[in-house]
Amino acid sequence: MATIRKLRGRWQAQVRRKGLPPRAKSFDTRSDAEKWARNLEAEADRGSVLADTRLAENMTIRELLERYLEEVTPTKRGASAESYRLKAMIGRSIAHRTLAMLKPEHIAVYRDERLEAISPGTVLKELNVLAHAIDVGRREWGINIQQNPCRMVRRPKPPRGRDRRLKPGEEERLLTASDAGRSLWMRPLIVLALETAMRQGELLALEWSDIDEERRLAHLDLTKNGDARDVPLSRRALEALAELKTLKVDDRVVPTTRSAVGQAWLHLRARAGSDDLHFHDLRHEAVTRLLERGLNVIEVSTISGHKELRMLQRYSHLKPADLVAKLG
Repeated sequence: MATIRKLRGRWQAQVRRKGLPPRAKSFDTRSDAEKWARNLEAEADRGSVLADTRLAENMTIRELLERYLEEVTPTKRGASAESYRLKAMIGRSIAHRTLAMLKPEHIAVYRDERLEAISPGTVLKELNVLAHAIDVGRREWGINIQQNPCRMVRRPKPPRGRDRRLKPGEEERLLTASDAGRSLWMRPLIVLALETAMRQGELLALEWSDIDEERRLAHLDLTKNGDARDVPLSRRALEALAELKTLKVDDRVVPTTRSAVGQAWLHLRARAGSDDLHFHDLRHEAVTRLLERGLNVIEVSTISGHKELRMLQRYSHLKPADLVAKLG
């Protein structure tokens, strides 16, 4: 039988079962205490192990995310971006709720509020990291809740992938604008992006020891999808590397930072009249050009590093009229 007693102005219920740690919880009313005790005893009578929900009842979303930020986030390649995202989430009102009290409707309200301020893609990332943090807590940290409420909520529709291509004459304007800027690395960086289809992070991580000029290959040891790959270098790419070699200051091929490139790119695209162009659009342009040269998707994925070939589908801007001649 459960023990119900009044303790410091509240009603405490205590359940003891042989072989299990005692469970106790305090309530404002005796009826709530008795109901909680009856539910635990019913579980025990059915042969279920009494779930220890104390951690879930005491830990807030804030505490969960702080632990996740300290223990899990540093193991990820995108740790910097995720840290920024988690710190923003920790400061929001939902973070004050305990895990035991967190319901799907609370997640839905959070989703809708955030959609008024940020893009659906960013909201999706926030919900994904919250859901994973709760999953880790349930699997590894002893947080006992029946379901992950974040998995029960409708997610925002992912945004369509960008399909921005360079307009006629736009590449020349970008290169001219880069010559007018103070950053000496922007012109060869743009050329390399267009010739190799590398991501900005991959280009900035390149070291001269990764470049094999004789075989015309650039080795990427660690990429976004976690695999290494070798990228073939065109003559124009080799010319850009030769220009960068004259600017060599250390082991890095492009001796600058992501932040510096970001600032230089904003000024450069404004001078070129391309305010809607993202640096990552150069990768889209490069992949599309490879397909237009006649390389098949397997060959292009070898260069670009795409694991899923369906991801290359949006890079192929084929027009039905162009396929008529092939059909005969």
